[in-house]
Amino acid sequence: MLIDSHAHLDVFKKDLDEIIERAKKEGVKGIITVGIDLKSSIKAIEIAKRYDGIYAAVGFHPHNAKKVTEDQLERLVSLSSEKKVIAWGEIGLDFYKNYSPKDIQIDVLKKQLDITGRLNLPVIIHDREAHDQVYEILKEAVNKYGIRGVIHCFSGDSELAKRFIEMGFYISIPGTVTYSKASKIRRVVSDIALDYLLIETDSPFLTPYQKRGKKNEPSFVKFVAQEISLIKGIEFDIVSQKITENTKRLFNIDEI
Repeated sequence: MLIDSHAHLDVFKKDLDEIIERAKKEGVKGIITVGIDLKSSIKAIEIAKRYDGIYAAVGFHPHNAKKVTEDQLERLVSLSSEKKVIAWGEIGLDFYKNYSPKDIQIDVLKKQLDITGRLNLPVIIHDREAHDQVYEILKEAVNKYGIRGVIHCFSGDSELAKRFIEMGFYISIPGTVTYSKASKIRRVVSDIALDYLLIETDSPFLTPYQKRGKKNEPSFVKFVAQEISLIKGIEFDIVSQKITENTKRLFNIDEI
């Protein structure tokens, strides 16, 4: 059994039924569909309610930070009480694209961490070209609230991964681990114990090498697990079981 810990199912329209059915046939029994703003968060909840094994996360992506209002944040707080909302995210910093000014990204991230500290929800963190800033902000939130969560689509090195793990965070491995030139993320997988790893597709983005040219979807998360199995020299079934246990533990999922 596998769980895709990060997908954007709201992007899929007419073929969503088929995509979820294909995932189930490939052993993907759980999917977390993740919001990036108010609209997509509402859609994520609607999708989660419609399908067994689908859960939702709500939050504002750093790309959308400049559009965030206090009313929208309060609306997400209200939505977070829905039964199938199991996390707040994705949130974080993106200093690569800089679609929102850095200072606004930082302010919105801190506000959302304050909210999750009050709600006691795990967080899904986006970190691109902002490793030191994300680490310091999360460290403060951990000390203040005991925040827990996952670094989504991890792009740092092994030392950074270990620093996040020491704070109580998990490291999520995407389809890029299947790319032959992705030496850094492959090294992370080699160096980090299974106890701290999750897997994801980030559908419809970051399609694994085996399905290059196609839109990514949750059924392809098996290729991530297979690659981890090969890198670590551990049987696929053991990898799948352990990573599934990690995911269920972090997000308090007990119905899969």
